[in-house]
Amino acid sequence: MCWFTLVSSPSPKYIRMYGNFIDNLRLFTKGGSGGMGYPRLGGEGGKGGDVWVVAHNRMTLKQLKDKYPQKRFVAGEGANSRVSALKGSKGKDCEIPVPVGVSVTDENGKIIGELNKEKDRLLVAEGGLGGKLLTNFLPLKGQKRVIHLDLKLIADIGLVGFPNAGKSSLLSKISHAKPAIADYAFTTIKPELGKIMYSDFKQISVADLPGLIEGAHMNKGMGHKFLKHIERTKQLLFVVDISGFQLSSQTHYRTAFETIILLSKELELYKEELHTKPALLAVNKMDLPDAQGKFHVLMNQLQNPKEFLHLFEKNMIPERTVEFQHIIPISAITGEGIDELKNCIRKSLDEHTNQENDAYHKKQLLNLHISNTVSYSEPPSKNAVSSPRMDIT
Repeated sequence: MCWFTLVSSPSPKYIRMYGNFIDNLRLFTKGGSGGMGYPRLGGEGGKGGDVWVVAHNRMTLKQLKDKYPQKRFVAGEGANSRVSALKGSKGKDCEIPVPVGVSVTDENGKIIGELNKEKDRLLVAEGGLGGKLLTNFLPLKGQKRVIHLDLKLIADIGLVGFPNAGKSSLLSKISHAKPAIADYAFTTIKPELGKIMYSDFKQISVADLPGLIEGAHMNKGMGHKFLKHIERTKQLLFVVDISGFQLSSQTHYRTAFETIILLSKELELYKEELHTKPALLAVNKMDLPDAQGKFHVLMNQLQNPKEFLHLFEKNMIPERTVEFQHIIPISAITGEGIDELKNCIRKSLDEHTNQENDAYHKKQLLNLHISNTVSYSEPPSKNAVSSPRMDIT
């Protein structure tokens, strides 16, 4: 059986909570001990049960913590060998339900594995062997292991922007999600997931991540807590306020162009590979006065970015600027440009999927060609027996 035993509360560094959202959890796991052997008749004890981590679509780490608060997960013991059953039965496995997108590491930070789809399973603690001749019929104890569950959201699109750019308003406009919305920075304090529904029943998942600030790559603000969630999104949707952004009276005012450059720099400094993700740009709040004029200025800056980079300090300039597949002016309040944005998101994802499929097929053909070339070039074995040739006339 699977036991859940109370342990003392872990320190805060092992459980990170933002509102009701948890993306990191520490657990103790132990495989079941093996069963006793039967020396007189040579009977073998049953193997102890194993501890597995199993992915479920509708599971969250918050639910896991609430259902089994600060618990140890211990699998069942193997059955002892006895006269009526010389081969003891295996102990009951213990399954830990976790959300899809969890990576599992040990206490030293070594990755044990990842669970990226429904019903993925990962063995984290193996049961001990039952008593047998090799062990002098004495059972072995199960494996003990402290594991860390680290959740990285999996979504098709990740919304990236500074606070108050209108990401939450946009998510509520394009999907059925209902994030908190207000006219001040840091309304979003936890990631929100929504789905864009199309008329042909196509669904695209969108993750709204809390706003970044300058220095996020150094863990300022929400920092690494949410930058990591961008890693598993297929594409990025930059959302910027056409009027620019100023976090507070003590910080610099940034134009829309500057916010794009700074967002690119933050992503690059956190993980350079993020720049390889396809990206789109939604220029929000086009319902504001003078928005059209500012948009034309922004488009000129984006088409000729090198002409304007001298305005930035050297350490603020990214190694490479983001090339947006689509740039769409929108208003999350009035709905202007929302339908076009949804169509562009789908088109971009479809194009990316087709490119991945083409690359996969080309790789398969190349492997097949190499395999055939190797098989034809290998000389026949001296001991090989050739089949007689049959001529059909």
